[in-house]
Formats: sequence, C-alpha cells, structure tokens
Amino acid sequence: QVQLVESGGASVQAGGSLRLSCAAYGDSYSIHYSTTCMGWFRQAPGKEREGVAVSETNGITRYADSVKGRFTISKDNAKTTLYLQMNSLKPEDTAMYYCAAAPSFLSCPGFRPDDYNYWGPGTQVTVSS
Repeated sequence: QVQLVESGGASVQAGGSLRLSCAAYGDSYSIHYSTTCMGWFRQAPGKEREGVAVSETNGITRYADSVKGRFTISKDNAKTTLYLQMNSLKPEDTAMYYCAAAPSFLSCPGFRPDDYNYWGPGTQVTVSS
C-alpha cells in the first residue's frame, strides 16, 4: 500500500507563487511500482475534479491548458516526492489540490481521475484578487 500526503497549500495574492509537495509513503517496492504515473488534480467548490498536471513514464509531463506556462510538475531523484510549482497564480486557481498515483501498465491514466489508485487528502490553495 502507498499513502500520499500533500503539503504547501496556502492563501496568496494573485500573481504569487506556491510550491506543492506530495510525499509517498510505503515500502520501497510499493512506491516504485505504484507511483510510475503521478498527477495533480484540483477541485473547486461545486465543480468536478479536474486534472492539472501529470508526470508519466520516460519523463513525459502533461498540463491542462489553463495552467500551461504557469505550473511545472516534477519528481525528486528518489521519486518519492512529487512537486507542483505554481507561478502567476490567478483567483480561478483556487481549489483543493490532490495528488494521485497509479502504476503504469500499457500507459498512464493521464487526466482520468478514476484510473488512479491512490489519492492524498488534499491541500487547499486560495488565491485572492
């Protein structure tokens, strides 16, 4: 089993920056196997959960159009922590941000939340204008 724990959420002014972290906990084999595909999702009140950025095999990263050029997803060398650097934040970025992980079989789940096996409890990001 793998547990994910997010941190770094805060309240900031528009134009500011935040760095979210997602730490994976578990035995080495489970972490290696289950976190091949990782991603950041967010959910604002009254809205569906949406994909923000994903990190796939071979270093491939994908971003939602709404965050391209502003957000950067990365993993540390030990691949136990996922990051989301968020710059030029906008009020519409306000949401609960979740980290998700899944093993890769034929491919990674991309922005399909139902295909991720593990989720963190979330960290709140609030951007004021």
